[in-house]
Amino acid sequence: MAVPYTGSLLPHPPPLAFSPAKSPPSRSPPIQIWRFLSQSTFGARPSSIVPCSRNLVGATTPLQKYVYPDPDPDFAKRETQKFRSELMKKLVKEKQTFGDEVEQVVDVCAEIFSEFLHKEYGGPGTLLVEPFTDMLVALKDKKLAGAGAAMAARAALLWAQNHVDQDWQVWNSSNPPPHRH
Repeated sequence: MAVPYTGSLLPHPPPLAFSPAKSPPSRSPPIQIWRFLSQSTFGARPSSIVPCSRNLVGATTPLQKYVYPDPDPDFAKRETQKFRSELMKKLVKEKQTFGDEVEQVVDVCAEIFSEFLHKEYGGPGTLLVEPFTDMLVALKDKKLAGAGAAMAARAALLWAQNHVDQDWQVWNSSNPPPHRH
């Protein structure tokens, strides 16, 4: 049954409903797929949109899952050194906020960052926010930096967002990981 074009690229699809009692438990429910049929002229608006159902059980091509690389300890060590140096440069400018605690603040942040890089970071797409919230919590628990704890954690996060993924790509272009079987 053709659905006339209504000016929207996607019509409101009918709700997907299935009853476990009607389909065997070993089968997955059918997936609603919308097929766009266009006029023969390239670039023309779709003349009709046809819904069709397709059960993906028994599909011949299994979906491939992307596996992120394992953390690289050499990269983690080098990136932590760079992080420590850059964070120190940033926070030392805020002498009023951090006073004599700037080195301790950087040490706490660098330790947490290093642990994350060694245990969890596996390249672009794996930079998480948790280590930076952990930095904030650790600084507050140790009563370091006072109101500057949030500033330090934010500076650490911003630096990581701007550098870590790019540094990983550069690192791996010059130090390709060993081929795994």
